Amino acid sequence: MQIAIDGPAASGKGTLAKTLAMKFGFDYLDTGTLYRAVARDALAQSVDLQDPEGQAEALCQIAHNLVLPLENTDGLRAAEVAQAASKVASLAAVRDALIAKQRSFAATPPSGHGAVLDGRDIGTVILPEADIKFYIDADIAVRARRRHLELSVHDDSLTLAEVLADLTERDARDKNRATAPLIPADDAIFIDTSEKNAEEVLQLVASLVEERQ
Repeated sequence: MQIAIDGPAASGKGTLAKTLAMKFGFDYLDTGTLYRAVARDALAQSVDLQDPEGQAEALCQIAHNLVLPLENTDGLRAAEVAQAASKVASLAAVRDALIAKQRSFAATPPSGHGAVLDGRDIGTVILPEADIKFYIDADIAVRARRRHLELSVHDDSLTLAEVLADLTERDARDKNRATAPLIPADDAIFIDTSEKNAEEVLQLVASLVEERQ
């Protein structure tokens, strides 16, 4: 079984995807970590991400060299890496380099039972024939508070206003990019998590998945 979960940052899609995979014994792939890994390695190699299009060849090489599942996840949650990942993900060539890796994971998951993938274009591009698709969203003020709580553990100087500005910028870039913009698939089930906790969302989604099994 293949499950596609899309949505913007801090919507709750990652928590949902992980717990859903655990509940059903499926393998989980956070596709955003692939772009974060490319961005992290690019920053480490001093690739100029102010001009990502001009660095497309170097970024594609980094993407091609990634091996799934990722073994080195150090630094992937850093704010600088997250911002850079959004720039990297806007490049069609980089996305193309990672598509096959994502589809292969879904088609042949390590456990052999099923796969849950979350990201920005799973239901629209990566797995358009997924068994079930979800689009997870929440009010941006709610998302900003969630992300600030997460990031402030590592950086107590980070303000809520800065996180809100970052999310606003990332949303605009993700939704307006020419290649694989962040939009719900036509057949995706939309879930607003603004007033739902993680357990409530999991129960709702799990019941819908069970109906498709």
